[in-house]
Amino acid sequence: MLRRHLPTRRALLALGAATAVIATTGAAAPAALPASPTATVASASATAALDDTYYQNAIGKSGTALKSALHTIIKDQTKISYAAVWDALKNTDQDPANSSNVIELYTGKSIAKSSNGGNTGNWNREHVWAKSHGGFGEATGPGTDLHHLRPEDVTVNSVRGNKDFDNGGSAVSGAPGNYTDADSFEPRDAVKGDVARMILYMAVRYEGDDGWPDLEPNEKVNNGSSPAMGKLSVLKAWSQQDPPDAFEKRRNEVIYASYQHNRNPFIDHPEWVASIW
Repeated sequence: MLRRHLPTRRALLALGAATAVIATTGAAAPAALPASPTATVASASATAALDDTYYQNAIGKSGTALKSALHTIIKDQTKISYAAVWDALKNTDQDPANSSNVIELYTGKSIAKSSNGGNTGNWNREHVWAKSHGGFGEATGPGTDLHHLRPEDVTVNSVRGNKDFDNGGSAVSGAPGNYTDADSFEPRDAVKGDVARMILYMAVRYEGDDGWPDLEPNEKVNNGSSPAMGKLSVLKAWSQQDPPDAFEKRRNEVIYASYQHNRNPFIDHPEWVASIW
């Protein structure tokens, strides 16, 4: 049953006040609210500061040269253990309206941070780039990279499994706006861009030069254990349809400042998606 949607620090000190404004702005308002003019100005200022520091070796490049430059930049990161991911997600995905809760990726529900675990009704650690696609499991590296790990309801996480991403399918019980079929999963509109940018981050970060598989997006579903994730054309459309919001920007900032000290470049520069792919 197919459906059609309407488009609906290391350099931290160098960034100074501009970066601090982004973090404050992201935490102050629920992601569903539009950014204020002040927040937009602050975001532009912080991006300019990043371009002069963090992204300086990527500015002016496009295509494979841009991808290569970004890979060199973002592979310089601090790695955390899989056990440490629990507490990290309680910070990165904190509900801006309730500091005791996190927001689940697919359901969009606010749930107590303390309800993490493996039982029905709990939230667990969803690998948006399915860990079986390349066989990296939960070992420190891609298996613990916060840029693609999100809180999700245990049952809904199981429904998604290791499916590729595509449009269409039947409604997912308990997760309005999500759809699935035998070989693909479609997230709700509000996080379609988030999912796309997480997948494309993984494709740039992991290029097969540090002991992990070369992860790449493609035009297939049913990728199985191959280090690939589809569909690229759909992910590109989702990224354009759902640009980065305050919640996603704050998340990127927290990972950069407090945990991995690297960034998802497609949150800072969504236009780089089209430039590379």
